[in-house]
Amino acid sequence: MSKDKGEGAIRLATWNVNGVRARIATIGEWLKDAAPDIVCLQEIKTEEKNFPSEVFEDLGYNLALHGQKGFNGVAILSKFPIDEVTRGLPTWEGEDQARYIEAVISTGEGALRIASVYAPNGNPVGTEKFDYKLRWLQAFRAHAADLLKLEERFALGGDYNIIPTPNDAKNPEKWEGDALFSPEARAEYRKFVNLGLVDAALACKGERQQFTFWDYQGGAWQKNDGIRIDFFLLSPQAADVMCDAATDKRVRAWEKPSDHVPLLVELDLRPHGMWD
Repeated sequence: MSKDKGEGAIRLATWNVNGVRARIATIGEWLKDAAPDIVCLQEIKTEEKNFPSEVFEDLGYNLALHGQKGFNGVAILSKFPIDEVTRGLPTWEGEDQARYIEAVISTGEGALRIASVYAPNGNPVGTEKFDYKLRWLQAFRAHAADLLKLEERFALGGDYNIIPTPNDAKNPEKWEGDALFSPEARAEYRKFVNLGLVDAALACKGERQQFTFWDYQGGAWQKNDGIRIDFFLLSPQAADVMCDAATDKRVRAWEKPSDHVPLLVELDLRPHGMWD
């Protein structure tokens, strides 16, 4: 993806930062360099009162936060006004973990609904954690189906903790028996796509080995032993105006990196004709 956006395009990003306060210098440097307009963060791992808001506000971002002490936590940063914030999945009763935040963004070229998503890991398979993962994904999918009925442009960005196919891992055999690569989790991914949602990176690049995660252990980064578990799933109306999508792998080699890298998508929301 070019450092300079196309005329009229807005740049979206999703990034599991694995602790916003621990990596604030890296995040700030990347935001200055990549200049995304709207950012979905996951695993901020802090309550809202302790979120380093000033750093992001000084960079021109408005904030919507859904935090949790020490775990999980999601956020949306936007250079545009943020409206209609929803914290937690509407289809998940008794939300007890900060894993979902959604907002409507007024871009000046039209509204965009966006969500930051941090799906449960679910390991080990066969435990309550795995059952929780599947139930949460089912509730998330039910909400996505409700959003599709609105026929709006929306983007669901985040860490889905699913490896959809063997081609989404450098060494898929290593993930056999893991919740991320379980038949049940992979089936959930297919159900999202079958709703009519578009996997932005896959649709744009036409290839699967665009890894977004490399473990800290075993020299995974140096060996490019990665997996693809972070996605932007777009409504058909948003996919129709997608210009580009790409991962930014550079930051995995920076000092104190997250084990994930950002995924970026560009959309051109300008009216394109009388029916837009």
